[in-house]
Order: sequence, then C-alpha cells, then structure tokens
Amino acid sequence: MAQIFRAGKSSKQRSKQVETVELQIDSLDHQGRGVCRHQGKVGFVDGALSSERVKARIHTQKSRVFEARTVKVLTPSEQRVTPFCEYYQQCGGCSLQHLDASAQLVHKQQAVSALFDKFAGTTELPWMSPLTGQARHYRRAARIACIYDKQNDQVKLGFRAAGSKKIIEINHCSVMVDAFAGGFDALRQALNSHPELRSVSHIQLCAADNGAFVLFRHIRAVSEQAKMHVAERLAAHNWQLIWDDGKTEPSYDRLPAYQSAGVTFEFKLSNFIQVNRDINELMLNQALDWLALTGQERLLDLFCGIGNFSLLLAKQANEVVAVEGVAESVAMARQNAHTNHIDTVSFHQFDLTQPLTEATWFHESLDVLVLDPSRTGAYEVLRQLPLTQFKQVLYVSCDPVTMARDAALLLEAGFVVDKIGLMNMFPHTGHIETMALFQRR
Repeated sequence: MAQIFRAGKSSKQRSKQVETVELQIDSLDHQGRGVCRHQGKVGFVDGALSSERVKARIHTQKSRVFEARTVKVLTPSEQRVTPFCEYYQQCGGCSLQHLDASAQLVHKQQAVSALFDKFAGTTELPWMSPLTGQARHYRRAARIACIYDKQNDQVKLGFRAAGSKKIIEINHCSVMVDAFAGGFDALRQALNSHPELRSVSHIQLCAADNGAFVLFRHIRAVSEQAKMHVAERLAAHNWQLIWDDGKTEPSYDRLPAYQSAGVTFEFKLSNFIQVNRDINELMLNQALDWLALTGQERLLDLFCGIGNFSLLLAKQANEVVAVEGVAESVAMARQNAHTNHIDTVSFHQFDLTQPLTEATWFHESLDVLVLDPSRTGAYEVLRQLPLTQFKQVLYVSCDPVTMARDAALLLEAGFVVDKIGLMNMFPHTGHIETMALFQRR
C-alpha cells in the first residue's frame, strides 16, 4: 500500500495550541466554565469564575470558539474559595471546588433559567427551594480505574484525569462516603498482592443500606488463591467482595439494597442507582408531594430503571405502567415489586428511542406522566406521545439543556411550569439535576 506523506505540525502551530493569554471572564456556562470573548471568539475556561481576570492556556481552537484552562488567577472573585481536595485540578471527579458551595447553587439555578429562556421562551420560573444534603462524603457509589504499570511493576489505581485516560492515583476521596473514603490504599495493596490481579480493569464501589460492596472487573481469569489474597488484605473493612469476569453473572452472597418510605429496593452493581442516597430520598419525597396523588390516577413512568419512582408512586396511584429499555433493570424492578407485595404496577421493557407504534403497554386512560431520562432527554418519546391526555408531567432531569429543549414541547402542548427546583445530587461538580412539575392549563 502506498504511503502518503503528511506534514507534521510546525513549531508555530504547536505553540498556538498551547497559547497562554490573559482573559476577562464575563459569566459561567451551565457546566461551570468561565465564559469570555477574545479576538472575536467565545472562550470556555475551566477553573475561572465570573468577573475574574485570569491567565489561561488555550488547548482547543475552533473557528468561533476556544477552550482553555486557568493557570493563574490575576483578579479573584469574592466567591472563590480554596479547594478542599489535594487532588483537585488533577482528578476529573470535581470541577467546582473553587466556587463557594452556596454560590454553586445560585449559578446552577441561573443556568437552568437561561436555558429555559433560550429553548422554551420562558423567562419566569416558579423556583422552589433546592434539595440539599452533605457537601462532602455524599457519594455512595463510584467506579475506580486500574491499570498495570509494567515499568514500575505496580497496579495503579484511582480516578481518571479530566478529559483524559490518565489515572490519578489517590489515597483518599472527600466526596466518597466514609465506608470508602480512605480505602484506596488498601485496595491498591490488595491488587498488588498477587500477579493475577494485574488483569483487574476497574473496581466498582457501592455503599448500600445493607453493607458496602466492592466489585472487581477482570479481563483474565483470577484463581481462588488470588481472590483469597484480596479477601485477607481487605478483611478489616468488612466489604462484600464480588468478582466479575465479564462472561458469567457475578455471584452475590446478598444483593445490595436501599430503603425508602417502607419500600426495599434491591439491585445489582450493574444497575443504575442514584449515587447520593440522601438527595435520592428527598427527591422521591418531593415527587410524591408535588404530584399529590389521590389514588385515582393512572400513571405512566418512563425510564423507570429498577423502579425508584414507580414503586413508591404505585402505593398512591390506581395504576402505574413503568417502562425501561434495559432488560436487567426491568427484571430487578419486577423482583422489587414482588418482594414489596406491590401489585398496582406493571413493568415493561421497551427502547424509548424507537417508534411507539409497537408500544402495547400504552393506553389512553393514563393521565399522569413521569420522566426520568438519561442526559439525552426525552424528546423522541415526548414527540410521539398524545400529550393532551395527561394532566400532569413530572420531569426529573440530569441535563438542563435537554430538559429545556423538551420543556418547549410540553409548553406547546398546553402545559405550564407549576414548580421547579434544583436537586444538589453532585456538589462541587458541573452536573445539574432538576425536577419540574408541568400542569395542564
């Protein structure tokens, strides 16, 4: 095959990619990045706050925008604080520790309002008080990256760097719950106790109500002897250890579980759950309060997962039809309904990105709609549903852009925003979780 010569980038081009400039920050975007204008382009600057003047290194250039990272704050904002984590600006987990915690909520609410104005043409929103909990030690679940470093003959373990596959080795994480916050070094030593453990690609942590669970995902066989090495070294932590080779179903001595309002939710570590237990509890209670069900409603819960909303709503509604695309989640939701003796809910597997013409679960008597989609939102399904049959729509969002876009469809269909509020599920990050209740006019 002929080899085609492509000239490498000149030193001038390379230096332009890492150009360092002084920037005046005008505002923050919905991800918490500083927004500025420089030489006719809009810039998005990590680590910068509104009203600050910073020195930043540009790492991405496009025709109209550029992205940069703050290297020095020249004129700091009054809202700037010292990050509490020693790995901040290395680890990709948190991105807003430099912004005062209360100011984070103000910024996020302003960001949602601006997006509703942009996509839905709504300038006045009926904001409720945000749902807040602990600012640290709130995260009950996480995924830890692992890689064998041949040069040092050691397994490295930690979180990924921001926008990179590089592993930042850490010994302590201040946003993890106490069961795991200081356990990183113990995990690292355990993985380095036997050569076979070099094949562990990641570790999944989850602190459930009934114990702390640690799953080791490995890409090659691990002997019982090697597993014993790990168990002995981690015995003091009283973690339940689970091994997953990616081929067979992992074995659990007992399934992880959490409780809410008298309902027990069992799950596997492959199922999605909210990682902030306290905010999840507040979120469920707020959903019940806002909907104020009378027992007559027939409710459609889309993107239902393992039944986080469905099972509680089924205790107050006449009927709940719950739909989820992931088969394993549907199976767990049905098991949870059976375990809790809830028979007013039916769970269905259906890909909600597909046409609803084959949706045998849908019927015209459904009058309340609950949505808890992924970051891609619910546009496709909302576009197909006969929205006029619903009297209420409760939308739970983990992405304010897709929520604002989807809200435009609901407003066009004759709904108004009755209540809206932030849920501070991920303090010190750019993630924005929101709940909104739409009522038919």
